[in-house]
Amino acid sequence: MSDWRQFAGTAELDAALAEHIARRLGEDIQRHGHASLAVSGGSTPVGLFRQLAGRRLDWSRVWVTLVDERCVATDSQDSNERLVRSELLQQHAAAAHFLGLAGACSAGTEQLEQQLAALPRPFSAVVLGMGTDGHTASWFPRATNLADLLDPANPALVATTDPVTAPHRRVTLTLAAVLDSRELLLHITGAGKRELLHSAVERDFPVASILLQNTTPATIWWAPQ
Repeated sequence: MSDWRQFAGTAELDAALAEHIARRLGEDIQRHGHASLAVSGGSTPVGLFRQLAGRRLDWSRVWVTLVDERCVATDSQDSNERLVRSELLQQHAAAAHFLGLAGACSAGTEQLEQQLAALPRPFSAVVLGMGTDGHTASWFPRATNLADLLDPANPALVATTDPVTAPHRRVTLTLAAVLDSRELLLHITGAGKRELLHSAVERDFPVASILLQNTTPATIWWAPQ
């Protein structure tokens, strides 16, 4: 199972996680001359993004991409790209390179697959969230291609999926792509999600694929609401 890091509140969590990610990015820049980061959307990471954007490092050597995206216009309130551009790619982090996923909604995944393969990998870190239905990335319960998305032997880095339990078609990294990282950071808040996570394996939620794997170090970063 994954390690837990618990904080008194979201402000402390966001600051500590931002510092941790910045240190990881800095280490990879020093060692390899570049770094890469995959992040998730939703309301939980907003404070983290704002903290991280202000961290001083050579962002021009950092590539940022998304763990998943909704098939909506990139200026939609539901767009993860819009969130990242408005909250993370600001201040010092405005110098980072960004690869969005939304183009695969209309053009297919072939070109995006090539673009993702060209990013510096393994990722320095992948930041994941979790929904109240136990999904992470866009690996939703009852999705028809869920088994393929969660197959660690699947050679694809990215795929489209049609959730049964949520609106909008999605583009998502596969489990194999997510595991190609120095570490996984599961960022959650609230007592309800903590309890849900504790039951994720027993209830066979998609997020259990992160908790049960032993390929990549995974840490849960949690604070109450």
